[in-house]
Amino acid sequence: MSDQLLLTAKETAVRIADGRVLALAGEEALLAQLPPGRWIAGTSPYFMTAAGGCLCRDRIFVTDLTLHAKEVRLLTYESNRLAQLYEDADENEVSLVILAAGSAVHREFALNAPNYPAFAMHPLVGWVAGTDLAAPASVVPKVFCGTAKGRTDCVSVLRFRLPVGQYARIDTINLFRPGAGAALKFIEAGFAVQAVQVNGKPRLFSEYLVEESVDTRLPLVADHCGTMINVAFKDAGRTDGRVEFFAPVWPGIEYRFAAPMGDYVTGFEAALQKLPPGEVLFSCNCILNYLYSRLEGRSTGSMVGPITFGEIAYQLLTQTLACLTVGQHSPNN
Repeated sequence: MSDQLLLTAKETAVRIADGRVLALAGEEALLAQLPPGRWIAGTSPYFMTAAGGCLCRDRIFVTDLTLHAKEVRLLTYESNRLAQLYEDADENEVSLVILAAGSAVHREFALNAPNYPAFAMHPLVGWVAGTDLAAPASVVPKVFCGTAKGRTDCVSVLRFRLPVGQYARIDTINLFRPGAGAALKFIEAGFAVQAVQVNGKPRLFSEYLVEESVDTRLPLVADHCGTMINVAFKDAGRTDGRVEFFAPVWPGIEYRFAAPMGDYVTGFEAALQKLPPGEVLFSCNCILNYLYSRLEGRSTGSMVGPITFGEIAYQLLTQTLACLTVGQHSPNN
């Protein structure tokens, strides 16, 4: 299993100087102190630790992948190269990726990743960097790739091979299921919409949300080829009448508001038991799960890692947990 620790910038720098392979999360001021090395990082001061969820501005969450990451490559992809993200990976490579919330690459990846050449042909997992929710608007999310220079214009990628005999698996835990309410369809893809079809009838979406007293802490949920995909609400009260999301909606897909769920941790523990066995190398959980399910101080067991502003399991997800798990091949394979 990877080592996962909350460390100071100085303690983290020692591990980098030792040549460790690290995936990091923390405040920009801390990450900007780190020396060059085999690490990638994104900004977020929220973490799930073994002791529970926390807001920690003076520590870096360190996931040490050294024992499992072989033949490491650090890469960056700007918007004009993002379509190569999957096809550039060699056979048997794993990609851990971080991108900045609200950036051009965030939008490009969210809207187009499923259409990239070789999509989902190799394991790719990661997260969307964010900032302290109390920070001013001038503080923007950043990503780092092996140096102390924070960037918004690229995806940072840690690409590696696993030791012989191991294989990677990408898992997600999504506790939301479609409710029994109206079927919703949208006209175009995007992070913000005005119009919606409610059971086939055109409506202004913002008005419909008010009339139905919709709890926008619950996401929209749709079945994408047998997988439930959430679309979390970002802002349902804009003055221009547009409703904003943390992930895009798509035309031609039927959405419903998620059914209310019970206690998150109880449901999470039950879902965790259903996952196939393996070592969890990396995991991340959504900031909205942290806030709405009151995860501060509450543990989610072995699933520790950054609290994120979007999760990536091949494509962008919201209000989920995503994780990279390693299994062992049978000796006969």
